[in-house]
Amino acid sequence: MFAKAFRVKSNTAIKGSDRRKLRADVMAAFPTLGTDQVSVLVPGKEELNIVKLYAHRGDAVTVYVSGGNPILFEVEKNLYPTVYTLWSYPDLLPAFTTWPPVLEKLVGGADLMLPGLVVPSAGLPQVQKGDLCAIALLGNRAPVAVGVAAMSTAEMLTSGLKGRGFSVLHTYQDHLWRSGDKSSPPSLAPLALDPPDLSEEKESVQADPALQGDLRRLTLEGEEENGEVQRMCGEKSLSEASEDPSVRGLNPDPTDSKTLQEQMDELVQQCFLHALKCQVRKADLPLLTSTFLGSHMLSCCPEGRQLDIKKSSYKKLSKFLQHMQQEQIIQVKELSKGVESIVAVDWKHPRKGSILEGGEVRTIIINYVKRNDLVDADNKNLVKLDPILCDCILEKNEQHTVMKLPWDSLLTRSKLKIMYIRSLQTTAHEPDLTHYLYFLEYSHTHLFICLEKLQPVYQVTFPGQEPIVKKGRICPIDITLAQRASNKKVTVVRNLEAYGLDPCSVAAILQQRCQASATVTPAPGAKDSLQVQIQGNQVHHLSRLLLEEYQLPRKHIQGLEKAPKPGKKK
Repeated sequence: MFAKAFRVKSNTAIKGSDRRKLRADVMAAFPTLGTDQVSVLVPGKEELNIVKLYAHRGDAVTVYVSGGNPILFEVEKNLYPTVYTLWSYPDLLPAFTTWPPVLEKLVGGADLMLPGLVVPSAGLPQVQKGDLCAIALLGNRAPVAVGVAAMSTAEMLTSGLKGRGFSVLHTYQDHLWRSGDKSSPPSLAPLALDPPDLSEEKESVQADPALQGDLRRLTLEGEEENGEVQRMCGEKSLSEASEDPSVRGLNPDPTDSKTLQEQMDELVQQCFLHALKCQVRKADLPLLTSTFLGSHMLSCCPEGRQLDIKKSSYKKLSKFLQHMQQEQIIQVKELSKGVESIVAVDWKHPRKGSILEGGEVRTIIINYVKRNDLVDADNKNLVKLDPILCDCILEKNEQHTVMKLPWDSLLTRSKLKIMYIRSLQTTAHEPDLTHYLYFLEYSHTHLFICLEKLQPVYQVTFPGQEPIVKKGRICPIDITLAQRASNKKVTVVRNLEAYGLDPCSVAAILQQRCQASATVTPAPGAKDSLQVQIQGNQVHHLSRLLLEEYQLPRKHIQGLEKAPKPGKKK
């Protein structure tokens, strides 16, 4: 509803009678809130405004603003909490969990589809069609969206978790959120999954090791009967965990000689770098270190593993961030007493990945096809597409019709569509297609490598200098002819700087060779770029200078065909 900018009709202070009515409406809409909580949410004396606006689709919306933040909004006499309110009361609504990459889709105006849900071991919350629900991200209980259930929980399970699950009304980062102080979600740990009625048994089990085994057996039997995998009540020690690779996903490879602490060190660093590369933006800084851990690092932890800094050699988040600061990846400051924030990030630090060239993509694709025996047996020029290749390369409308592709088409599409950033330094695995994180609409893939969409870049190398790498596609040198006063022509040259050419030097050379006036002026529409303007049609002089003396490739120069044609001999 607020994915696009809205139009404000009025903004007025609330009257005393309207304030009392709003309290009564809040208590009726959210009966789980106590009287004291409602008094805090709708204060008696503090400033409280009513903002009437029109959403981009024309919906008339009433927003209640307290302390500069929107706390509630009303549509067709239905009252809804904003994410700012849900961060103070995270259990106000039934909460469903989704994967962090899905948030971008929700902010863009998409509804939450059922394949995007993360189903906890305790099962989904019980709701009916039309119930108001909160949506949180994996690893943090703080809601990031408010929506209405499109079907009941029973219908969701009957459908096999397919179809539209929730109509999303409001999200973190949408325009309603932007009208507030633009704070980030707090870090709220997920609720404990241990059954509360077993607390007494836990104490007795700890006292008697013999009973501990009996309770574990009883718990496992109950789990099998329910068809769900629950956590065992007794927690395993580190020594037990090393014997059981399934615990917390640590030591998954029996041939791995690394200790659990070394594995946790790697996991902490991987999640840190992944979060900086894929989630944190310059606009998010300064960023509370606690928010960075709860909202970003934890969500980057791969499925089946649990990030626990206490089990690493760093022991504390502050000590780990100090270590990263010493490597000059980030800068941390105490902006307020006892509260640290990340204030700067070296976005070009070598440990955050490097450029992937087209040839590397080609090699990875070829090796993947050969290793998985995907070359068509009847026609060696065709490649059979497995699910990973389908998701990486095909368009949505092709995924059920295209089963094979020629080699040249496969490699061309790979360079355009595969999303990949070179493995982080701490990853020893050989680059492979199985390490790609391809963000389909609601992909359940949650991988360990820091990934992003492949972007075009170009590199310019000058003798005796380090190569210069820039994002985007290189613009050719543009030569045009323009008409000036008195029907005089001038030759204009742009984009010389991208090829290491100084416009002032080029202008001086042309002025001498052409015996004509040459000037250097700012290029219109291009920031920090200059253009050379010389009287007359001097394209043939430019051609000799750029092609013969500077030896630039002809394909990077446009406008050479505008040179004056030689006159006919008499």
